[in-house]
Amino acid sequence: MAETLNSFGARGSLSVGDETFTIYRLQAAAEQLGVDLEKLPFTTRILLENLLRFEDGSSVTREQIEAVAQWDPAKEPDTEIAFRPARVLLQDFTGVPAVVDLAAMRDAMAAMGGDPNKINPLQPVDLVIDHSVQVDAFGSADALAINVEREYERNLERYQLLKWGQGAFNNFRVVPPGTGIVHQVNLEYLGQVVMTNEDGEAYPDTVVGTDSHTTMIDGLGVVGWGVGGIEAEASMLGQPVSMLIPQVFGVRLVGALPEGTTGTDLVLRVTEELRKKNVVGKFVEFYGPGLGNLALAARATIANMCPEYGATVGFFPVDEETLNYLRFTSRPADVVARVEAYAKEQGLFRTDATPDPVFSETLELDLSTIEPSLAGPKRPQDRIALSAAKAAATRDIAAEVAAGAGAEPVQIERDSGSFDLSNGDVVIAAITSCTNTSNPEVMVGAGLVAKAAVEAGLKTPQWVKTSLAPGSKVVTDYLNEAGLTPYLDQLGFELVGYGCTTCIGNSGPLPEDIEGAIDSGHLALASVLSGNRNFEARVHNKVRSSYLMSPPLVVAYALAGTTEIDLVNDSLGEGTNGPVYLRDIWPSQDLVQETVGSAVQQGMFQRQYSDVFTGDERWASLEGATGERFGWDADSTYVRRPPFFEDLPREPGSLGDINEARALLLLGDSVTTDHISPAGAIARQSPGAEYLNEREVPQVSYNTYGSRRGNHEVMMRGTFANVRVRNQLVEREGGWTRYLPDGEEMPIFDASERYRAEGTPLIVVAGKEYGTGSSRDWAAKGPALLGVKAAIAESYERIHRSNLVGMGILPLQFRAGETLATHGLTGRERFDILGIDDSLRPKQTLSVLAIADDGTETRFEVMCRIDTPVEVDYYRHGGILQYVLRQLLD
Repeated sequence: MAETLNSFGARGSLSVGDETFTIYRLQAAAEQLGVDLEKLPFTTRILLENLLRFEDGSSVTREQIEAVAQWDPAKEPDTEIAFRPARVLLQDFTGVPAVVDLAAMRDAMAAMGGDPNKINPLQPVDLVIDHSVQVDAFGSADALAINVEREYERNLERYQLLKWGQGAFNNFRVVPPGTGIVHQVNLEYLGQVVMTNEDGEAYPDTVVGTDSHTTMIDGLGVVGWGVGGIEAEASMLGQPVSMLIPQVFGVRLVGALPEGTTGTDLVLRVTEELRKKNVVGKFVEFYGPGLGNLALAARATIANMCPEYGATVGFFPVDEETLNYLRFTSRPADVVARVEAYAKEQGLFRTDATPDPVFSETLELDLSTIEPSLAGPKRPQDRIALSAAKAAATRDIAAEVAAGAGAEPVQIERDSGSFDLSNGDVVIAAITSCTNTSNPEVMVGAGLVAKAAVEAGLKTPQWVKTSLAPGSKVVTDYLNEAGLTPYLDQLGFELVGYGCTTCIGNSGPLPEDIEGAIDSGHLALASVLSGNRNFEARVHNKVRSSYLMSPPLVVAYALAGTTEIDLVNDSLGEGTNGPVYLRDIWPSQDLVQETVGSAVQQGMFQRQYSDVFTGDERWASLEGATGERFGWDADSTYVRRPPFFEDLPREPGSLGDINEARALLLLGDSVTTDHISPAGAIARQSPGAEYLNEREVPQVSYNTYGSRRGNHEVMMRGTFANVRVRNQLVEREGGWTRYLPDGEEMPIFDASERYRAEGTPLIVVAGKEYGTGSSRDWAAKGPALLGVKAAIAESYERIHRSNLVGMGILPLQFRAGETLATHGLTGRERFDILGIDDSLRPKQTLSVLAIADDGTETRFEVMCRIDTPVEVDYYRHGGILQYVLRQLLD
């Protein structure tokens, strides 16, 4: 690393035991600048240290450092800084396309006369394979073995690519499949809190990851957030993350959680409250006396769902609980000592006596007011008190029936007997996701509920597909140690895999008779899961409603078999001695703590993570390509060289207006990245399926869109292919649009091909919160490949806006209160976007001219949501990776 200019005399040393490290002292810089360090939020202090360490006079200037140190909490963000994370974190759904892009960049670099080896990570990169296992088998002792076998069958080419990347790139490690979920592995093992490098420097561990829930590590005192894959790739190659100095929203916690509540109930309340506060694009930082009453695992749960409440980070400062967690998860003693010494020296260690920082805005939350809750049926911020859940489910079912769902139950015949399947029945009950499986209290709680239920004589109804997919093998160890695994097994919660599974839509198929009944009766059925997202068609495209909840409540709803139940007052069913109520089987907090204390052991973490990069025999036996350049297989349907760098000129062209564009889609509010680029199953008779059929891929081997993100041909055909997307240009749900001007309805991909053939640029028009949800860069890559040149929305979610710029798509924002409709427009007009030239500035006002078929013209103004000067450069180059490639050629 180039030596910092050290303009503020911050460079110093810190001795820890026998080691001495170079550090950049925050207090020394604060004294030079005449600011009170204690008034700065902890996250702002970490940004300040980053700039001090990387001050070079160009990407990081004295003025940037002064702006962070003299941060004004009331000021709207307008000062750009260049942040360099300490490491990058990937999962395989986003990691595979990242490796594909890097391999294509090596080819492009060679074609343009450069050195392919310049395309190499300059900082540590870890990729955890967790997104590929599906719940094909469930409810049996061999479910895990079957699902792992099918995972390798489906993903052989993808895994061979990752093995090539592991050998071809420096600073690139892969955690093999079957180990755990990326964010739980990061929390329990990868996260260091304070890092060191070969130059002898010690500095805060910071991370960007290609998954929006990278924020989970914020609970450990590590600043981390999700970015799109293309931005992460640029970061790997040395490009700093361009950002505006953020506002910081403080959440003051007081009190303690009452008996019968969990960390899950708390995070659903936090998500509900912060969504109301519109913290999109802001840092959130937790403080106050209530922090001392929250175990680190509960903090990590709150940090994990940061994308759901819309913030960039949800940060908990380092304190004694952090150190205890590091020790308990078997971090080396010297690492823990370094964390403690560094954090205390730098004013980054919180105690009860620590003065409260000054925040842009604050909210106080009394933990004693938290109540058992769930969230749904289609958004994680829509919290429902457990006591009100039956009424809410009844309303949801009535709304589905009014929208066309059937009203009558469907009878299903099985060898074991017949049963009726009715609206509101639970057909998926999944204990899943790092959000909750990282918290021993709720996992042990689920096991204790299962134990009490089995002992009371309760059984799971046969229409419920049950699964248990922990984020770490440590969970299996402590459930076994506590003697709770047999009871979960008896209720159908057999181990199905160590990965994301149902939380990301890898719920696998429902039994054929269940799917047949749903289709024939047009039933509105439900899923319950301990995950973090429940967007439409995400969990399963046959399920209409999905509810998020704690693992113990997942067990309870599985036993009930329906969402139309008042779990506070209604019985779960008939047990051996009569009706059994939830209160009869719910464990006390004392019992949970006693069980956790005896069953969860430090040695479990040490044992499970001692060879975390080794993998099983299948992984060891995989043979992949070798060499600095990847050998593309022209017949592969999983991995293909993307077209992003084909015929790339050495210099970018001039910017210009977008003329005669057509709207490909006209969308409403809260359109998620799942709507834009679904990760789940590839539907029969879809453009993606047609592509695979032409290559003789049988339906059983379609796999998912998420697993095929290394093949742009599948992904562009799958863009906007979600079965629940509602394009207002047509009357039906799904991936359809109206080709203009003749008005013919056709699949979105087919229409885009017609527009491409005639040279017509495309736009997407949307409402509020466009691009909410996952960080997936294919939600920008896909539209770009379809020919989309701009999006016009009422507002954007942070990561998606950044991804659009990173793919050369111009994000535009309506003026407050304006939409196409307020201008009397239908979306069938031709659109000119005017004022785009080489003098383009961040947040510049541009004009849109809409021309109806009869020649009527309507003009309105929009804000260009390119937010920083560096983003202007990205847009000028056609995208961030094209920009980085040209910079490396220089």
